[in-house]
Amino acid sequence: MAAETAAEGPVLIIGAGLLGASVGLGLRHLGVSTWLRDASPTAEAIGADIGAGSSERLALAAGETVPEPSLIVVATPPDVVVETVAQALGEHPQAIVTDVASVKSAIQEGLRTRGADLRRYVGSHPMAGRERSGPVAARGELFTTMPWVLCAAPETDPAAVKRVRSLAQDLGAHVTELEADEHDAAVALISHVPQVMSSLLASRLQDTPLHHLSLAGQGLRDTTRIAASDPGLWVQILSANAESIVPSLHGVREDLDRLISTLEDPTGPGARLDMAELIAEGNAGQARIPGKHGGAPKAFAQLTVLVDDKPGKLGELFSAVGETGINLEDLRLEHSLGRRVGLAEISVDPNRRDELVEALEQRGWKVVQ
Repeated sequence: MAAETAAEGPVLIIGAGLLGASVGLGLRHLGVSTWLRDASPTAEAIGADIGAGSSERLALAAGETVPEPSLIVVATPPDVVVETVAQALGEHPQAIVTDVASVKSAIQEGLRTRGADLRRYVGSHPMAGRERSGPVAARGELFTTMPWVLCAAPETDPAAVKRVRSLAQDLGAHVTELEADEHDAAVALISHVPQVMSSLLASRLQDTPLHHLSLAGQGLRDTTRIAASDPGLWVQILSANAESIVPSLHGVREDLDRLISTLEDPTGPGARLDMAELIAEGNAGQARIPGKHGGAPKAFAQLTVLVDDKPGKLGELFSAVGETGINLEDLRLEHSLGRRVGLAEISVDPNRRDELVEALEQRGWKVVQ
């Protein structure tokens, strides 16, 4: 039985990559008729095989009729979004068209320059993704609880906005609306500059001796995780949003110049104060990042538990925590150097930390801090 949904089909998804196929999987789970179109026959076939939608190419080849879509989701690479959206608006004059690209102003202006019917177009950006790409990485729950930004043009019909909002909500996303230029400025700082910083740091590791890298802890892994992203995709994103990214990078460069100057004379007058202020400014910025469920940041207490690197052991730890009735607020895993053991850092309500430590130790778990 399909889950309850406000979405209506048929929905045509153009681009059967990670995001497109994930949209398809989510809609199919809701019982919505979904079709896939991709320039790559392989990607389209894989998307159909995993259940993200019916292959338009295969249906047409078999002489079948493909239904006229009421909604089109463009999930192509960024550099062909304008062309694809314009073509979709012209090819399907009754359909509402949205896209999922991460930069909105250039797309909106490109469509306006082409004379496209912006009344039926709603730019959107689901703030979700994975380091892996392609339809095999797709997940129907990818958008659950994630932000999804709508960037309507002044010409956009409110009914079109409502339809795309329903799409995002049906997929479990938290929807917000921004002007296209405001959106681009926001993602430049919270998404695009972090990618650049992660890639720059990771690039410094290319010639680092392996025995040095073996000392790396979770901090390096955390800050370089997104450096594994697709270079081709990010060239397109950075190019499209360069105008918004450059001011933030200038700010970073100014701070780096300031720090370098300080470290060149670390015992000089005011040097330690400069270093402390720089770290404190980072503390203040980090503290503004929303906490769980988008709420205000909350301080949790941590404890670290040794977990054997064996199948099922982490599940046993979760069960042990669950038996206490104490909510596990967050979890981080590290691996001990030279030992087949993991370090599970558990975050809990500070008022219940000692209670959890005692309960876990009574159950035979080794709590190291």
